[in-house]
Amino acid sequence: ERVLFPPTFSVSEIKNKQRRHFMFQRWKQQQRKEKLALKKKRKKEREALGDKAPPKAVPKTIENQRVYDETTVDPNDEEVAFDEATDEFAPYFNRQTVPKILITTSDRPRGRTVRFCEQLATVIPNSHVYYRRGLALKRIIPQCIARDFTDLIVINEDRKIPNGLVLSHLPDGPTAHFRMSSVRLRKEIKRKGKEPTEHVPEVILNNFTTRLGHSIGRMFAALFPHDPQFIGRQVATFHNQRDYIFFRFHRYIFKSEKKVGIQELGPRFTLKLRSLQKGTFDSKFGEYEWIHKRREMDTSRRKFHL
Repeated sequence: ERVLFPPTFSVSEIKNKQRRHFMFQRWKQQQRKEKLALKKKRKKEREALGDKAPPKAVPKTIENQRVYDETTVDPNDEEVAFDEATDEFAPYFNRQTVPKILITTSDRPRGRTVRFCEQLATVIPNSHVYYRRGLALKRIIPQCIARDFTDLIVINEDRKIPNGLVLSHLPDGPTAHFRMSSVRLRKEIKRKGKEPTEHVPEVILNNFTTRLGHSIGRMFAALFPHDPQFIGRQVATFHNQRDYIFFRFHRYIFKSEKKVGIQELGPRFTLKLRSLQKGTFDSKFGEYEWIHKRREMDTSRRKFHL
């Protein structure tokens, strides 16, 4: 039975909380029915018109209404190509270096952070986990360079929960600081697959379109060896959406010659870039290329930086 509300009716005017919640649910149900009926009506009209039917309207989203950024990368730009050939990641992309990663934590980590580092080491090939006990990062970095490590990953925690990630490319930087959220270990993921194998995974980088995003994407790419072993059917994905970087680790499941599914292996987490610093980690005297200033930069929901 269709609910008829007065034209000036407002659910918030109902004083009784239970009654207000009940009427709000009925109103939402009515809205869904009207939306579904309109959708069916439009579908019938399109079927009746056949080839003469007008094209479907593209829904408005925050992504397709994005404010144009002047620093958007053009793949054919000569300046971008020159920067790529001379930046700190050029030796990796020219196959002159092989990635070797050191994963460490904040001072005296707790159990959840330790397990996350161990699982992250199974995702990134040729990575080693080191548990810090009072050793400063400025003393760790020279030791890493002496032992031919190409990158340093530091997992910070707050109240026993991983909440930050520092990624420093060695020996000359840059260093990126991310806020970490929505961390899920393997045992917390539903319908997860078996343990990952030691095959080198494929890497997918999505939507890193600006100059800043391009640099961050190259930092992530430099963590993995050059030639993925496709026989392992494993893929590591860094997906940027609205400046949030979602990490997922999957395995392809080939059901037939035409159908393929994916099975999540874990872990999963979300990153938000806070700063990009030139050189290696230096919190006091380091020169910053980019710092996220929330009150100045987050004035529009349609403005993105990566």
